[in-house]
Amino acid sequence: MPAHANPDRIPRQTSKQRGRLTAMAALGALGLGLVLAAPASAASTLGASAAERGGRYFGAAIAANKLSDSTYVTILNREFNSVTAENEMKWDATEPSRGSFNYTNGDRIANHAIGRGMKIRGHALLWHSQQPGWAQSLSGSTLRSAALNHVTQVATHYRGKIHSWDVVNEAFADGSGGGRRDSNLQRTGNDWIEAAFRAARAADPAAKLCYNDYNTDGINAKSTGIYNMVADFKARGVPIDCVGFQSHLSNSVPGDYQANLQRFANLGVDVQITELDISGSNQASVYASVVRSCLAVARCTGITVWGIRDSDSWRTGQNPLLFDSGGNKKAAYTSVLNALNEGNPSSPSPSPSPSSSPSPSGGTGPCRVSYAVNAWNNGLTSEITITNTGSSTVNGWSLVFTLPSGQSIVGGWNATYSPTSGQVTARNVSYNGTLSPGASVGIGFQANHSGNTSAPGTFTLNGSTCTRA
Repeated sequence: MPAHANPDRIPRQTSKQRGRLTAMAALGALGLGLVLAAPASAASTLGASAAERGGRYFGAAIAANKLSDSTYVTILNREFNSVTAENEMKWDATEPSRGSFNYTNGDRIANHAIGRGMKIRGHALLWHSQQPGWAQSLSGSTLRSAALNHVTQVATHYRGKIHSWDVVNEAFADGSGGGRRDSNLQRTGNDWIEAAFRAARAADPAAKLCYNDYNTDGINAKSTGIYNMVADFKARGVPIDCVGFQSHLSNSVPGDYQANLQRFANLGVDVQITELDISGSNQASVYASVVRSCLAVARCTGITVWGIRDSDSWRTGQNPLLFDSGGNKKAAYTSVLNALNEGNPSSPSPSPSPSSSPSPSGGTGPCRVSYAVNAWNNGLTSEITITNTGSSTVNGWSLVFTLPSGQSIVGGWNATYSPTSGQVTARNVSYNGTLSPGASVGIGFQANHSGNTSAPGTFTLNGSTCTRA
């Protein structure tokens, strides 16, 4: 049993009995969400507080069959601004027979998140465990072809909806060597991880592409093996944007936890805490330590806890989550919220989406706009951050800009857009209309284009021309 257990290793059918530790709108997944850089008072929920810290997320792994549980859903909707499907987007769930795909439960989770402006972490495209029986029987080039087709089909199905994909999960072995795990996927050739990332990028150019693993929370042989792979990928242009640290902890956090996150961030990738749960008598203080470590690393873009209530956890009897079985907040919840609220609201926003390019500067006024565009084929996504640089609170805002010729909005998040081409006005929605001095809000949209992917030239907020970040 690894020191830090892994829920992914448990088949869906036995998620309650863990023996061996194996285991916009549609587009809204790409939005930065509400970021209050100088809140008038401390945020009262996890997601809201995380968003105030540079647009970070605080999410939970959820199960489709629990979306009919009113207590579960109430906590989910109130506290979290990101979700991960616990099992519903894995290979055995999405492609139960070769070439026949089933997205029913994955879509149920995605649609729930999309309807509430939550980000979605896709988990996981390729993994040695929870493969359907037909894939387990394949090998060599036949398995390689089937695996890459699976990546392509699933990532294409969720294209434009996923904030981050765990493209490959747990491909490194435990122990002192720091090498790859022996699996049917590994036996297709050592370049299978690279091939999976390239297929995922082609299928969904806007999603962040992550490698995810456990027992990598400190600087050790396994995390160093992954570090070396990421460094190699970055040097050779293999598309990797983030690394996930599962962080299944018991009573303590490694002393070099923050340093480990930072060394990966220094490679030019985001880092995410992807499956956090903590058991033991020091639970509250360890949770707070993990949160503070993330906030101290500018490229730590979010935290996901693996479940909501203790009764939902795969770690049966260990009570490792933030809410007890009745849905009540635990001391660990309070410690997490306090740690988030203690964080610096002016922390840098997460890095732009893959292949995004900064926009030109210009203009003056009591507002500032940053604009990043990520383009592919005939489509693009744009992320806009509006900051109130004036001395008065803005109550209700509208941002006016002119789309370059050939661009037409097909959907957006965190604002309403009208019309969809030419001069566009983006107006606040119900939950983000107030911008206190220094506060920011992230909005965005997806558009079609006919070849011109440039940024708008000027932005005006409530009639005032904004400076450009």
